[in-house]
Amino acid sequence: MTDTDIRHVTPAGFNLFADLGFDAEEAQRLDTALRAEIDNAQRLKRQLMDELSAWIEQSHLKQAQAAEILMVSRPRVSDVVNRKDGKFTIDALVQMLSRTGRTVQLSVQVARL
Repeated sequence: MTDTDIRHVTPAGFNLFADLGFDAEEAQRLDTALRAEIDNAQRLKRQLMDELSAWIEQSHLKQAQAAEILMVSRPRVSDVVNRKDGKFTIDALVQMLSRTGRTVQLSVQVARL
């Protein structure tokens, strides 16, 4: 039998790592690093969605036409156009962009924590 009881929920905006028992300094460091990582991923997704939306507009495509080219459903195209970044992985957005004939290049920078 699988145990599915919820014993504790960390409220939004609180430090998950502090709740997991890390000392205050380490919990703060981990929380800051995690938030930066999430922000970077969301920024990258928005940039990819901006490129896809610009392609749709510049190509004068209806969402159904774009969906056929991108090999996704029309509602997925709507999600891109409406910047619903939580519904996509970076990989899925890169795949869609590659179907437009564009090349995606990623630049990695070393960050100090």
